[in-house]
Amino acid sequence: MPLTFAPLTSDATPIYAFTPEGLEDWLATQPDSIKAWIGSAGFKASLGAVVLLPDTEGGVSGAVVGLGSAKTRARSRFVLAASAKALPEGTYALAHVPADLDLETEALGWLLAGYAFDRYTKASGASARLVCPEGLEPARIEAIATGEALTRDLINTPANDMGPDQLEAATHSVADQFGATMNVTTGADLIEQNFPMIHAVGRAASQAPRLLDMRWGGTGPTLTLVGKGVCFDTGGLNLKPGASMGLMKKDMGGAATVLGLAHMIMALDLPLQLRVLIPAVENSVSADAFRPGDILTSRKGLTVEINNTDAEGRLVLADALALAAEENPDQLISMATLTGAARVAVGPDLSPFYTDDTATAAALDEAAQAVADPVWRMPFWEPYEKMIEPGIADLDNAPKGGFAGSITAALFLRRFAEGQNYTHFDIYGWNPSAAPARPKGGVGMGARAILAALPKILDI
Repeated sequence: MPLTFAPLTSDATPIYAFTPEGLEDWLATQPDSIKAWIGSAGFKASLGAVVLLPDTEGGVSGAVVGLGSAKTRARSRFVLAASAKALPEGTYALAHVPADLDLETEALGWLLAGYAFDRYTKASGASARLVCPEGLEPARIEAIATGEALTRDLINTPANDMGPDQLEAATHSVADQFGATMNVTTGADLIEQNFPMIHAVGRAASQAPRLLDMRWGGTGPTLTLVGKGVCFDTGGLNLKPGASMGLMKKDMGGAATVLGLAHMIMALDLPLQLRVLIPAVENSVSADAFRPGDILTSRKGLTVEINNTDAEGRLVLADALALAAEENPDQLISMATLTGAARVAVGPDLSPFYTDDTATAAALDEAAQAVADPVWRMPFWEPYEKMIEPGIADLDNAPKGGFAGSITAALFLRRFAEGQNYTHFDIYGWNPSAAPARPKGGVGMGARAILAALPKILDI
């Protein structure tokens, strides 16, 4: 089902959404027949609960849905969407919601509840369509939902159908849709054009490594997004155990997320100049694989000792960040499924981010709370710089000891974005258990927060 609002129609079924407290107040104003009907259904306005109201002809005159207690709502996102899948197929319009409910976030959640990944088997999201609530911009919300769906689809697609070739094709598709330009550097040309670490990481795979470079917009401040596009990560010669390899189709989640965000930016025609850089590789094992102990020279000229071939994401990002920094954009943002340490620190829901700019951090934090896309600032902790300096080379791609793994990875990346207004997101890109509007599987993290913060970050 397309993630769009239903057209305004006079026969849309009204929805009455209540907290437990609000339900009591409403029932006090209703006739005895309604009170009896609600009571016989055992409806207490718990999160996602639904009771249909009958009309005099045996049809449905309305739907009463539950939003849950204050404690439940504090632990949930998209509370209105919790009821979407329980409603029969049809068109619905909000007739009553609590005054403190954020209608734009909840309307987006309703659209996202319609998402299902059905490429390989039959699957469906909610079939209940919503009329856009009055006062909102339907085109804006639909653009955000479509960008999020793109991210989810890309992450959910397994590596046999989403290698570097297919990720390039997906990027071309986005570029073509909005009249963006594309430049692709592939295989041995990466060496010739000085992207040695992208080449080294991806050269062992059957599909050649490449750097995707998309540009859009002619005027306004400059924004460059860099997304990690490791389409599958075996760990290389430091081979992952089988259990750790199971979700590695999502290791291109950074690329998927920046493409979804780029879709939102271009669909909304934001007044900025956008550049998207995606190093697209597969970290495979063959006679040509890069090795532990190798020392690579990066695009920036910094040498990197390879102490673990499973810390490959920061290598491909480093060359892309060095290229991005050469243009000195007003804002440079990288997004990557980079470290397990980030998940240990904040779990699967939060998107940790790093920036030296307090104004950018404040804008992201404020926006994240407003749009229910939670983020958490982490420190570029200067005393840990020595942990990424091995002595035999300028940098170490995998410091021993395991301490502060997300922080040392971020410090590594900052060396290649040095001098820029730089923000790095260490995301997970996967929802491990189903929740309202967020089915189990690939998910965008941080993109909506960035989108909402851009007006302040770039003064647009």
